[in-house]
Amino acid sequence: MQPFSHIRARSVQQAVDELARGQPGAVRLLAGGTNLVDLMRLGVETPTRLVDITGIPGLSTISVSETGLTLGALVRMSDAADHPDIRRDWPGVSEALWKGASAQLRNMATLGGNLMQRTRCPWFRDVATACDRRMPGSGCAATSGPDRHAALLGGGTQCVAVHPGDFAVALTAFDARVEVIGPAGNRHVPMAELLRLPGDSPARETSLDPAEMILGITIPSARAARHSAYVKLRDRASYAFALASAAAAVVVEGGIVTEARIALGGVATVPWRAPDAEASLIGRPLAPEAAAAAGRIALQNAR
Repeated sequence: MQPFSHIRARSVQQAVDELARGQPGAVRLLAGGTNLVDLMRLGVETPTRLVDITGIPGLSTISVSETGLTLGALVRMSDAADHPDIRRDWPGVSEALWKGASAQLRNMATLGGNLMQRTRCPWFRDVATACDRRMPGSGCAATSGPDRHAALLGGGTQCVAVHPGDFAVALTAFDARVEVIGPAGNRHVPMAELLRLPGDSPARETSLDPAEMILGITIPSARAARHSAYVKLRDRASYAFALASAAAAVVVEGGIVTEARIALGGVATVPWRAPDAEASLIGRPLAPEAAAAAGRIALQNAR
């Protein structure tokens, strides 16, 4: 880990000013630190200045209204996962948070930081290997052979790194929006647009500008959300990243599916919405055969 300076921001504006003042990648925001500090130890992240934002007021609130759920960027994963309104009205979101990381990490990690976490691809995390995401133009060691951790969807010749998150998958299924702020002011980014496909610039992982930071997340109210779940396949029962996961929700009326939402995790370079699979369920009874067919449709373009 290389030397760095540290400052505690007292306001959102101060944090944004610090980001705008530095070169991209040289200044990083520090909240829970569960991902950033790990990558600094590995030499993957090499910031020269850390801006601690944990003392900024107003970013740790959870608000529920008739229109939806609003989560501050500094809300801890464990606090959101255990919130009674979230467990009741957005169980798929609660389950995604509970199934992420370990109890100790969930008690430290923030929701904003969780959305900005970087891939767990072993080549990305090993500074001795080629990785276009870590070092643009160096190549991608992961494309040289089969790998159970490589993306089946959304990859390309320059990057097949899987997005590691669980929370982001649930947010994608429920059409969440992320509020960000930067030198140009506030804007709201649909969750489906926050994380970028690697394409020919895998080093640019999000649609945020270098001097923008997340303020909060809004999940709109939806009938389907109350009938939702998050399922995660992994090598062990806890503290393991997904080999495959899914956030799913349905509304059934008179035995027929009238609304469906499906997003996949652990298999794509970004949380992967499956609209064709959703459409295949509409107008049919929710039977095992229909669910299996929807699964095949969701992966029909897998590499």
